Amino acid sequence: MIAKSMQRNGLILAAFAIVATLLVMLTARLTAEPIAREEQRELLQVLNQLLPAEIHDNDLYASCRLIEHDALANEPTPMYLATLAGEPTAAGIEVVAPNGYSGAIRLLVAIRWDDSVAGVRTLKHQETPGLGDKIERRKSNWITSFNDMTVKGSDDSRWAVKRDGGVFDQFTGATITPRAVVQAVARAVRTFKANKEQWAQQPTNCGGAA
Repeated sequence: MIAKSMQRNGLILAAFAIVATLLVMLTARLTAEPIAREEQRELLQVLNQLLPAEIHDNDLYASCRLIEHDALANEPTPMYLATLAGEPTAAGIEVVAPNGYSGAIRLLVAIRWDDSVAGVRTLKHQETPGLGDKIERRKSNWITSFNDMTVKGSDDSRWAVKRDGGVFDQFTGATITPRAVVQAVARAVRTFKANKEQWAQQPTNCGGAA
């Protein structure tokens, strides 16, 4: 009798587990598309902040191509090419700083065709609230320090936090985070400068990558 009761209880629990799993899968499927649309909307908003309408007349999201370079990320990463009358004027590149304090930091680095930085925004991070999260534009103006900067070469000493002899402020109690971001942006600008013509010739092929 006890064995049958335990078996029945086990079957009930198993049925509940199956139903719960199916509900989670259904919820994920139903919410995936709205989440993707919202992420696309937010990305487009950031892109159009950094690459304003006066420097492009094309659809930035539709002009995305996946590019590959170890200096940017360890996987193909989106580049959104801005053009005006068919000529390239700038690009927004998703870049990963792998060495943040709490893990990888994903950035959007916008670079004009003359290799100057149009702007940088943080897309995703896990840095410490109140310390490393100052890389977010809504938390501080620090991320705007990159505006109009250029990289003169691999030995451009300006591209470091002040503690390391550069021009970028570090955060009180959090040097690792800004150091990682500065290094990632500098790599992105140098890599863009060396590869932009080739990348601009690539076909648009991001699909749903962003």
